[in-house]
Amino acid sequence: MTDIEVRTLVDAPAAVVFDLELDVDVHAASLAGSEERATTSSGSRRLGLGDEVTFRARHLGLVWTLTSRVTALDRPHRFVDEQVRGPFRAMRHEHEFHERGAGRTEMVDRMTFTAPLGPVGAVVARAVLAPYLRRLLRQRAAYVQQVAERSARGG
Repeated sequence: MTDIEVRTLVDAPAAVVFDLELDVDVHAASLAGSEERATTSSGSRRLGLGDEVTFRARHLGLVWTLTSRVTALDRPHRFVDEQVRGPFRAMRHEHEFHERGAGRTEMVDRMTFTAPLGPVGAVVARAVLAPYLRRLLRQRAAYVQQVAERSARGG
């Protein structure tokens, strides 16, 4: 099992940041360089409890497909999505939103995953996948931060 944590301070209220994190179009736009596409089980572009979303994107030179389900949701504080089908043996992504005063929010992404292929997969997870996924989470967080702060300023 491999753990990743990314923390981002956003100059916007937690509800704004929370809603952006559940918007699959924002997610796809944040990773546009990977040709990210998202399809939801409900047809809605904003995920809710129990919804599934299938992401298809190019990463590390390969096309990956991952379907995740929202398994916990407490607006605007926390939600969790977990892989139901995809490349990992298991994957859980917890999103937390902490009010830090003056309309600021600390957004915390915690991802835990287990790669397939036993001990070989564990080495690849630590050496390749964890740094790559950490970079993607930071990229996504920076995009959400930019959109949220622009929205909070009325832009």
